[in-house]
Amino acid sequence: MISNIVVQYTGLLRTSTFDLWARLRELLRAQGLDPDVTVVVDLLQESLSHEEGQVISGEGRVYRFNLFYDQEAEHGARSAYLRDWTDITESWQTGSLARRTADAFT
Repeated sequence: MISNIVVQYTGLLRTSTFDLWARLRELLRAQGLDPDVTVVVDLLQESLSHEEGQVISGEGRVYRFNLFYDQEAEHGARSAYLRDWTDITESWQTGSLARRTADAFT
């Protein structure tokens, strides 16, 4: 069963006009991923300035990243940037999101 979070966040990635999602689409394209076929496993707020995310590319590669931006600024998400972009394709099975990631592949 696919997690509601995966369905909701993937839908937002593909269609939302909110600054955060529009900027994430730009950042994923810069990493070589097509947002129209990328699946969002999770995007979790870790602090007021950063969120931790995980996505699956159209080619089936799994990436973990940190998304930084000023959440208190009116348009802070417009200047968001990625850090710690990591290909975890060979190791996601042992991570905390293993079950959700496996479900997202379906």
